[in-house]
Amino acid sequence: MEQRDVLVVLFEGVQSLDVTGPLEVFTGAALRAPGAYPVRTASLDGTPVRTSSGLTLTPDLRLSDAAPPHTLLVPGGRGTRTPDPRLVDWLRANAPQARRKVAVCTGAFLLAAAGLLDGRRATTHWTRCDALAAGFPAVRVDPEPIYVRDGDVATSAGVTAGIDLALALVEEDLGRDLALDVARHLVVFLRRPGNQTQFSAQLAAQTADRRPLRDVQQWITENPAADLSVETLADRAGLSPRHFARAFRAEVGMTPGRYVDRVRLEAARRLLEDTADGVEGISRRCGYGTPEAMRRAFTRTLGAAPAEYRRRFRPASPPPFG
Repeated sequence: MEQRDVLVVLFEGVQSLDVTGPLEVFTGAALRAPGAYPVRTASLDGTPVRTSSGLTLTPDLRLSDAAPPHTLLVPGGRGTRTPDPRLVDWLRANAPQARRKVAVCTGAFLLAAAGLLDGRRATTHWTRCDALAAGFPAVRVDPEPIYVRDGDVATSAGVTAGIDLALALVEEDLGRDLALDVARHLVVFLRRPGNQTQFSAQLAAQTADRRPLRDVQQWITENPAADLSVETLADRAGLSPRHFARAFRAEVGMTPGRYVDRVRLEAARRLLEDTADGVEGISRRCGYGTPEAMRRAFTRTLGAAPAEYRRRFRPASPPPFG
């Protein structure tokens, strides 16, 4: 069996879950396939680092003593905002020798600073995508997916998306059955596709400042099958359609139509995951009207038709206790 050693970079202010989430996946896989993933952690000086949550992590070695790994994993955290220049220099000089470069969350900023994302498509935590795009214009930042693969470089969205990406790598390396076994042990789903949107409509949007607009946002969420045209929503807010559309975009950060699209998609996703209802019924309950309209929305946004999405994400019935 091919060994794919994993080297995890540690630094002051690292996000602990960005480190431990993927590590649990790789070490869990190694328990089922001994020797598959030798894992090491390294910091610049080989000294312990304090995470953003206050945990202290003790590395195995210094980065300068680390041989080029198969998979180099760069976590995120507050420490990526003002990184040690020595860390960026080390990445610039050594990361290209790794077969795979993986950034979790804002670890993408470190890869970008080292020039490793130039000309590539990448993502990061949705709250930091604009900053990544502004700071590194040579990077093609995509704020939507939970993870992105571009050649030998992979980047993921916030925290738990690092687990999704690690599971995808294990599945690629060792097969679906083993990856599924690891996912079940960690009580997570195998697997969210990389192009699944990384945030809900409510997280992606801002909450409006004015009460009438906030009430409309809530009403949309509770009534996805209703008439959600701008005219109807404006009437509920007591505004003219033009004034409503302008105010909604200014305060929520997206047009009413885009917000409605996201709410409906999220509602349909949850029904596919949590119920055995048919696609036709779900399409009506979520405001699509027809299964074909819902299929187009899913394919456009998630890269999978509703039936395929359900196959991937609806959990199997657990065995009975005892």
